[in-house]
Amino acid sequence: MYIFGIGLHVLVAIFFAVHVIRTGQPMYWLMILFLFPGIASVVYFVAVYLPNSKLQHGARKAVSAAAKTLDPGRELREARDAYDFTPTAQNQMRLASALLEAGNAEEAAATYEACLNGPFSGDLEIRLGAARATLASGRAAAAVTHLQTIRSSDDKFRPEQVSLLLAQALAAAGRQDDARAEFEFALSRYNSFTVQAEFAIWAAGVGDAERANQLYGELQRTMERWARHTRDLNRELIRRLDGAMGSIKR
Repeated sequence: MYIFGIGLHVLVAIFFAVHVIRTGQPMYWLMILFLFPGIASVVYFVAVYLPNSKLQHGARKAVSAAAKTLDPGRELREARDAYDFTPTAQNQMRLASALLEAGNAEEAAATYEACLNGPFSGDLEIRLGAARATLASGRAAAAVTHLQTIRSSDDKFRPEQVSLLLAQALAAAGRQDDARAEFEFALSRYNSFTVQAEFAIWAAGVGDAERANQLYGELQRTMERWARHTRDLNRELIRRLDGAMGSIKR
C-alpha cells in the first residue's frame, strides 16, 4: 500500500525512527529501520516500542493494583520466604523491590545497597532501585549520586525515568536551581504527562505559580481527552497534582 507515493512500511519505519531519536534509543536502530523497514519495524515494535508503551504500562499497573488490593502483603511475604530459603543475589533483588513497593524504604535501600556490594555492583537496574529507595527514605544526596552514576555509565538507560527521578532528588536535596534545570531538560526531551505533572507539582511547591499554571493548563487539556480507565490508572498522580495546585490558588 502506498500513501503519497511512499510505501506504508517506509512510513511505519519513519515513525519508529522518530521514536528512536525522541526516546534516546541506540542509534543503530536508525540504520536497521531504513535498511530493512518492514521486518525491522516489526522487531522494533515488539522489542522496544511495546514494552515501553502506555498501553502495556497501563495493563501492568492494572494487574498490579488488583493483586495488591486482594492481598497487599503477598509479594513481600513470598520475596522474604524465597530469600530466607535461597539467599541468592536474584532473590535479594526481588526482596529489595518488594520492600520498596510495600513502603519499607529504609530496609529496601539497605537491601539494594547490599546488592551493589556484590557481583551485581554494575547493574543499573539495581542502582536505579537504590536511588528510588534512598530518595524515599529521605537520603536525597545519596539518590542524586546513584542517578548521576547511572547517567555517566549509560545515558540511554531508562533516560526519562532517570531524568525525572534526578530532578526530584535534586529538589529534595535543596538544589532547586539544578532541579529546575533537570525538570526543563526532561520536559523538552520527553514531554510526557508524568513529567509535566511532576514539574507542575514541584513548581507549585517552590511558589512558581506562573510555571505551575502553564503546565496545569496543558495537563487539563490532555486529561479532557482521557477515557475513564486512563484517569483511574493515574488517580494518585492526579490527586497529588490537584493538591499542589490547590495550595497556590488559596
